[in-house]
Amino acid sequence: MSDILQQLAQILEQRKLESAEKSYVASLYTKGLDNILKKIGEEATETVIAAKGGDNHQIVYEIADLWFHCMVLLAYQGLGPDDVLQELQRRFGLSGHVEKAQRDNK
Repeated sequence: MSDILQQLAQILEQRKLESAEKSYVASLYTKGLDNILKKIGEEATETVIAAKGGDNHQIVYEIADLWFHCMVLLAYQGLGPDDVLQELQRRFGLSGHVEKAQRDNK
């Protein structure tokens, strides 16, 4: 399934070269970090509302929007899904308490 993340990452990189009038993602890049963060906040809120509503289809739909906008942020910052997947791999097998303690000590 990470192939779809790689495909999306490639498209998001391509959108950096496109016109903001023709591409939604290019318009987000043009508007800058604050606008991208605002979209992530909106999508996170919509995800919470969907989860409270208990409609699985709506939950998946909203999480897809949230993930998409997080991917836009990664691309904007020169990062990609592999960076996140590597971090998740690093944490795999660690107790959540141990991982959090490691973060707190940095």
